[in-house]
Amino acid sequence: MQDLPHLYSVHATAAQDGYVSVKADDLSEIVTAPPAEFGGPGDKWSPESLLVASIADCFILTFRAVSRASKLDWANITCTAEGKLERIERNTQFTQITVKVTLIVPEGTDTEKAERLLHKSEEACLITNSLKASSHLEAIVQIA
Repeated sequence: MQDLPHLYSVHATAAQDGYVSVKADDLSEIVTAPPAEFGGPGDKWSPESLLVASIADCFILTFRAVSRASKLDWANITCTAEGKLERIERNTQFTQITVKVTLIVPEGTDTEKAERLLHKSEEACLITNSLKASSHLEAIVQIA
């Protein structure tokens, strides 16, 4: 890892109507639109869906690092993140994040250790640590 601080720059462009183009250096363009809940077409990534996707993605990447450092072997992880959007004192904001994880581990794995590492990953997730919304992990560890 490079020394901190890191700087991440993303460029977004749009006309008065239509989609928004989001681009970062050396990365593929993402086309976004408002979600259906805000009158958008519902067929493109939205800022809301990208934020929640970032949580699921960050959780898995964090778990990879934590499990590697703790020498935990595993076969597969599935993560679903759900964000609850509400109006609080005239501001629309995410108020709750639920992360549902299923971890598949080989026979003979210490499942208590696996669950501890899932919770450690929740605590270390950079994206949820950067949000105002509360974060809650629901974890399932299964033997393959």
